[in-house]
Amino acid sequence: MSDIQKRLAGEAAALRVEQGMIVGLGTGSTAAWFVKALAARGLKDLRCVPTSEKTADLARELGLTLSTLDDTPKIDLTVDGADEIGPGLALIKGGGAALLREKLVWEASRSCIVIADAAKVVPVLGAFALPIEVVAFGHKTTANRIADVLLDHEIAMPARLRQADRALVRTDGGNLIYDAACVAIHDPVRLADDLKLITGVVEHGLFLDLADEAIIGLDSGVDVLLP
Repeated sequence: MSDIQKRLAGEAAALRVEQGMIVGLGTGSTAAWFVKALAARGLKDLRCVPTSEKTADLARELGLTLSTLDDTPKIDLTVDGADEIGPGLALIKGGGAALLREKLVWEASRSCIVIADAAKVVPVLGAFALPIEVVAFGHKTTANRIADVLLDHEIAMPARLRQADRALVRTDGGNLIYDAACVAIHDPVRLADDLKLITGVVEHGLFLDLADEAIIGLDSGVDVLLP
């Protein structure tokens, strides 16, 4: 049922796009439904800024006109998925390893809509492991510093280096991802600040005070959440 919910959320978000807009395209399975629905509308004069090469490939295949953040530094609307949606629309993102580019696009946007299936809405962030993007050089040393910060937040497990198909996962920018099994993040604002102070950490998956609304797919429609 989650695929139906994702599709409904993506289609509802596509209806928010108006002709001539500059639109940020998120990354992930839910965002892909939005990209498909947006292309199907056939709006004129759209320019789209993708948050990953994977999204760019899909958008290009569907005939959407692509731009870059350098060429279009002010984005009207970004629509993207999330791995968790907590109170106040605080988010965990980065399951698709595109968190840095996603956050750059989100922060350049006048408005941001997060789309998700109903299971992504949680009372407390942290059940989904928090992605942390780090530079490859000296990454084990950076991981030790991350572990110290996590301990200060009563998170006992050190972050684990993400791998897939027996190889290290690398972002489109060539960085590595560590995933922190937080269980519960009681002070996301302080954790976000503390992680950004670590030399070697490029970005983390806490998206705070960025989403203007959430469109949540249900089995028979959508629900809209505000901060």
